[in-house]
Amino acid sequence: MFERLPTPWGLVRLGVAPDQPQLKTVSRAFEKISARPGFRFLGNVEVGRDVSHGELIALYDAVLYAVGSQTDRRLGIPGEDLPGSWAATELVAWYNGHPDFQHLDFDLAHERAVVVGNGNVALDVARMLALTAEELAPTDTTDAAIEAILASGIREIVVLGRRGPVQAAWTSTELGELGDLAGADVVVDPAELELDPASEAELEAASNVVQRNMDILRGFAAREQSGKPKVVRLRFRVSPVGILGDERVDAVEVAHNALEPDGRGSVRAVATDQREVIPCGIVFRSVGYRGAGLPGLPYDERSGTIPNEGGRVLGEEAAPIPGVYCAGWIKRGPTGVIGTNKKDATDTVEHLLEDARAGRLAPRSGETIDDVLAGRGVDVVTYSGWEAIDLLERSRGEPQGRPRVKLPTWDELLDAGRSA
Repeated sequence: MFERLPTPWGLVRLGVAPDQPQLKTVSRAFEKISARPGFRFLGNVEVGRDVSHGELIALYDAVLYAVGSQTDRRLGIPGEDLPGSWAATELVAWYNGHPDFQHLDFDLAHERAVVVGNGNVALDVARMLALTAEELAPTDTTDAAIEAILASGIREIVVLGRRGPVQAAWTSTELGELGDLAGADVVVDPAELELDPASEAELEAASNVVQRNMDILRGFAAREQSGKPKVVRLRFRVSPVGILGDERVDAVEVAHNALEPDGRGSVRAVATDQREVIPCGIVFRSVGYRGAGLPGLPYDERSGTIPNEGGRVLGEEAAPIPGVYCAGWIKRGPTGVIGTNKKDATDTVEHLLEDARAGRLAPRSGETIDDVLAGRGVDVVTYSGWEAIDLLERSRGEPQGRPRVKLPTWDELLDAGRSA
């Protein structure tokens, strides 16, 4: 397993919100796999920099790319690049200790923050900004992020959704947890929960998750505010049309939307002439993700994925390239959660094994990856190096009652990894 970072497990370590440790327990399954004969972890190795795709194909019978969707979708509106306008994933990576994002400086001194999006990441950002000292204390949020969140001036977090409550993409667990915040009330305008006929029909045919979400939202709308120091306000049928400010973010201008049937059982948002300006000092954009191309690999610019059929990567004339596969978001686009990706990976691996039995995999050269990386002076972090990092982080966290205190910089991670 090749990983650009010195640490494995991807979004389990660096994407799951720190106050949701139960989701991180999936790493136990990965740890069991890592203990099996034949598994190797090669961290601090970037494909395209330290080793090329062509070299991997020469070295191995098969190569499977599971690189996710590494970039954020843009809003495409004026003011999007003003200081104070951030991709939500930048904040997530910062508070989770990703070493590429520790230099970022989020100005949290303002009273109102706006989060654009109706998915789980948007809720993670809203919730993290609202946590109290007692809620942050037992988490593996970085020390710098804990200090900044507790010192912030934010008193209101407004979450904007372009469609209605039925179409929101969050899970019931994520939504329900907002109601348990110790230091923030959740506010929903009952009028924004009134459904158009198409949304009513969609709700009737929807999954239990969507119906449960509506029950939770109606419960929030019926609540009286209890006077907690912060408010999380959920808005629907509004789309940002501009981020306002001269030198930095001062406000977000939104259009109120009407919902129209889209002909596929859901609705599309259509902007009306009604506009509203929401004063704020910081904006987090969480409107989806996009995969990035890798040198030497086919890439579909339109979909942001690797062209494939059932996980078999397709080359010229849509023919499978022997021994090259993909799984996860880079295979099918940025939808689904851990369970979705597990099934997706199973489907890809079944095709890989089918090709192996049929003798369709790529022939190997006599060289080894160790020869290639050693010849280039790559400072590889092996699995024992990761175990040294893990042990150090856990030992730092234990006296504080925390699962770990992360090493947030490249130098710290590599120094700990070398200690093995």
